[in-house]
Amino acid sequence: MKKIANILLASAGALTLAACGGADDASIEAEADTVEMPADAALEDVTEEPVEDADANTDDAVSEEVAEDAAAAAADVAAAAEAAAAADETAE
Repeated sequence: MKKIANILLASAGALTLAACGGADDASIEAEADTVEMPADAALEDVTEEPVEDADANTDDAVSEEVAEDAAAAAADVAAAAEAAAAADETAE
């Protein structure tokens, strides 16, 4: 059943790409649509210079307890993911 679904999805994707149209003359260069021009136009009136944020580069050390708690939480999530994958494999 999964093979049939995959074949149908691949066929639908191929038909979608085929329906995107094209040019009759391959020598026509493609024109890129960008958002850079509107952004440049929006920034034309800006005259202020950026200011350095003194608090942005502070070295806030993470305590060992917080790091250990994060590591334990990550290990719990990894174990739960492995258990779910194993349960999925046995269900098939």
